[in-house]
Amino acid sequence: MTQTQGPLERALIEEATKKSGLIWVRGTEGTPRALWHVWHDGAVCLVGDGPGEQPLAGLGLADGGPAEVTVRSKDKGGRLVTWTATVTEPAPGTEEWRAAAGELKGKRLNAPDAETVTDRWARECRVLRLVPAGGTAALPDGSLAAVPVPTPATTRRPAPAALPKLLARRRGRG
Repeated sequence: MTQTQGPLERALIEEATKKSGLIWVRGTEGTPRALWHVWHDGAVCLVGDGPGEQPLAGLGLADGGPAEVTVRSKDKGGRLVTWTATVTEPAPGTEEWRAAAGELKGKRLNAPDAETVTDRWARECRVLRLVPAGGTAALPDGSLAAVPVPTPATTRRPAPAALPKLLARRRGRG
């Protein structure tokens, strides 16, 4: 990664990150993880590690520590840019925390407690800011695909063997 960040790199980081609803974040531990975010005041804002929120544990995102952010294209899903960041964790109730939480609240979908979600975040969650620090990385040659994080969610079971015959009969009636 380059250490200096010129105006074109800053513009690329900001525009790509603003437009992408999902970023891949790698901290000092574990594998990169897909996270939803908002771009606010020159930084990525994240909320997690609480009930019903995205998991941040296991990434090694500590206040003052480094992180690597990979931004995908919103329309094609391909990697656009990877940039380095410094993690900051504002204390709940500070102006910086309220500003970040306010932006996150506006983008948080399906919160069970939409009106009081920021109160819950202050008690039970972490709000982080990833501030660009340094430049962008060259795009890698390989895919860098990672194994998905373990989850209790399941996928559909295979279709029953008789289902294709039943569907074919329905099409034949029309």
